[in-house]
Amino acid sequence: MKMHAINLLKRLAAVVLFAPAVAMASGVEIHLDKAPVSADQQRLQHGAKLFVNYCLNCHSASSVRYSELKKIGFDEKTITDNLIFTGGKIGDLMTVAMTRDDAEAWFGVAPPDLSLIARAKASETASGADYLYTYLRSFYRDEKRPTGWNNKVFANVGMPHAMWEMQGVQTAREVTDAHGNKTLELAPPGAPGSMSAGEYDEAVADLVSFLVWMGEPVAESRKKIGIFVLIFLAGFYVLTHKLGKTYWKDIH
Repeated sequence: MKMHAINLLKRLAAVVLFAPAVAMASGVEIHLDKAPVSADQQRLQHGAKLFVNYCLNCHSASSVRYSELKKIGFDEKTITDNLIFTGGKIGDLMTVAMTRDDAEAWFGVAPPDLSLIARAKASETASGADYLYTYLRSFYRDEKRPTGWNNKVFANVGMPHAMWEMQGVQTAREVTDAHGNKTLELAPPGAPGSMSAGEYDEAVADLVSFLVWMGEPVAESRKKIGIFVLIFLAGFYVLTHKLGKTYWKDIH
């Protein structure tokens, strides 16, 4: 347990340290769209399906077990039959077969663990969900890149556009304003995908909602418990105040 916690902190630190370096290297301030994050179970289930189909091939979520997915409404049979593709068991961690050494040899850098990615990408100006929501909708075709893809939010990213068949193929052009400031403008997909723009945005929102949920699967329970704790403290304060008044009345 101790070693698992240490490894988790190392991964989180790596992501946190790497993200600012990329932002400074680009030298461009990127506007992040507000992510419509939801705690609705159906949307979280859809996000989980997208995650295991499009993310879990390269990215692990080694702080979450498949059994945790029962908290968002999946039963054990559905998880085993439809969400575990590695032959593992429901009690296993959501890891990938690819080792970090192999990933570095093939891609130049190991894909980060996504267990806490929504928290790691948070900043003083926007949430991690806002970053991920904008990032996953900002891929565009760039033949100069090894993967054939680039990203407006994360310039020269090594990750390809895993969901391009759903979104379609966006292009980008550099625009200069009256003050000489250059920005990158994305054009609507020239080659449409299997989803409309609105449908793709909803799918990304569901995926991001699931990534947020993974960072703290007990968040909703914590909030409910917090409400009861505040009600209890308010009631206890009233009783204590009345008791204090009664006590001091006899003394005076």
